Amino acid sequence: MSPGALGHLAMLAFSALVAGSFSLGSIMANDIDPAAFTALRFLLAAVFVGALARMRGGFGKGSFTAPWRYAILGGLFGIYFVLMFEGLKTAPPVSAAAVFTLVPLMAAGFAFVLLRQILTARMAAALIIGAIGALWVIFRADLSALLAFDIGRGEAIYFLGCVSHAIYTPMVRRLNRGETAVTFTFGTVVAGGILLVIYTWPELARIDWVALPARVWVALFYTAFFATACTVVLLQFATLRLPSAKVMAYTYLVPTWVIVWEIVLGNGVPRALVLGGVALTVLALLMLLRDDEAKRV
Repeated sequence: MSPGALGHLAMLAFSALVAGSFSLGSIMANDIDPAAFTALRFLLAAVFVGALARMRGGFGKGSFTAPWRYAILGGLFGIYFVLMFEGLKTAPPVSAAAVFTLVPLMAAGFAFVLLRQILTARMAAALIIGAIGALWVIFRADLSALLAFDIGRGEAIYFLGCVSHAIYTPMVRRLNRGETAVTFTFGTVVAGGILLVIYTWPELARIDWVALPARVWVALFYTAFFATACTVVLLQFATLRLPSAKVMAYTYLVPTWVIVWEIVLGNGVPRALVLGGVALTVLALLMLLRDDEAKRV
């Protein structure tokens, strides 16, 4: 199988795993401080990734040179996750997932600045279609809400996190010096965890851990193992094999996966007009899956 095909498979799995964070995060977002939760999530993810690295023979010599690289990536990813859970306190999971689908368009812009990647005309059209579909969902298929720019507080907070995620994607390729995906992931989550522990230490000390509901622990394990350790490995694996815009194109599948999660959890299905916006995001994905790659200058 070609490196490009492996990258696409990695991002398909990425989109399915990420979707679970929205539904589970929405359930427990008001039970614990988002920064404290994310700090624990990163440190637990570091344990999982470290164990994986040990099973594969450990980290290569010189893997952690220039540690400032990991601080940058960990900081960007930490900002994204903290603002995600802060936004999910009020934003519905499907709506938040739609905000996430704006990341590819932003990532394409940052990829041009950082990597000099230029989109083909069809890729640009696909990103615009996907963004229209996302806005359709975010504004609840309500034209008057769109014209008034009546966006929810949770969606606005999460959008700022998505800007951080969009910068993170091309930065992985810019800062990687040949390290494996597992090594780079370990450095990222350790650095992010340390930064967040320092930032949120007073809150961590105040939390009554025994009194936390079970749903927090379930979400912590899922997000640490599946939605952090696994997805960061998948994202970095794919980023080294595909252009940034194509990597993030798979976020267009996330609202569809979230709808599946919501049905499984018994939370119902969005109204038909909103589903039309989700369909546009899927169309954008299909347009981006053709073989032509982003050009370089």
